Amino acid sequence: MKTIRFTLILGLMTMSFSGFSQEKENTLGTLITDRPDATESPNTVPAGYIQVETGAFFESFEEGFTKTESFTYNTTLVRFGLLDNLEFRLGWDFVEGATHINGNKLNDVTSGFNPLLFGAKVNIASEHGCFPEIGLLGHLYLPFTAGRDYKPETTGVDFRFSFAHTLSENASLSYNLGAQWGDDSPEAAYVYTIAYGLGITEKLGAYAELYGDLPENQSANHFWDAGLTYLISDSVQLDATVGTSITDGQDILLSGGVSFRIPTASHK
Repeated sequence: MKTIRFTLILGLMTMSFSGFSQEKENTLGTLITDRPDATESPNTVPAGYIQVETGAFFESFEEGFTKTESFTYNTTLVRFGLLDNLEFRLGWDFVEGATHINGNKLNDVTSGFNPLLFGAKVNIASEHGCFPEIGLLGHLYLPFTAGRDYKPETTGVDFRFSFAHTLSENASLSYNLGAQWGDDSPEAAYVYTIAYGLGITEKLGAYAELYGDLPENQSANHFWDAGLTYLISDSVQLDATVGTSITDGQDILLSGGVSFRIPTASHK
């Protein structure tokens, strides 16, 4: 499949970025990403740099005799550092969904692009004592960019405040609060996340997370996941995640990806 091939090629390409000069990496610090967890960081990409965060994930849910599976390829988020505390964001992914009844796969497989994500993030405040680092981000989801099987009639919107606390030299706590409007529904779904991160070594990290949404007129959805990150260099990171839902809706989530940061032409 072309999308899988593209992800593998992109992953191999990132290996070349580990050759960036150590002086530049030390100046910027290590990569801080918005994947693989659902919790968005309050940090923005340094001005004059582009950060690409991509990967794939698999979800499945079985209820009675019906099993649904979803493969999401190239979950790519591109972040452009505009100012020291402001970034521009573009995201797009390709989805393929299938339904099985009594173990038999139906022929009506759905596939196509989700709506393009277009947004920005601003870093509002730095951490000071018990006061957390704070960021604000928001997105539009543009219907005309989606494939036929995943095309909504109206534009989706979301926003969230992002907070982060340093607990110790190797541990941190991050959480998000916000709301989203999508899937052609006029009602808001209030969003929350909370994630605990731990640095196992200088390169290997781990996290555990609770997250979910609370629609105004429907039952709440709650999930958990956990995963590992590995820094190839200060500007290249690999990740892997496993998770499931606490409420009905997801039996298993498996995810893997790569993130890298590169300078724009004016900063090379």
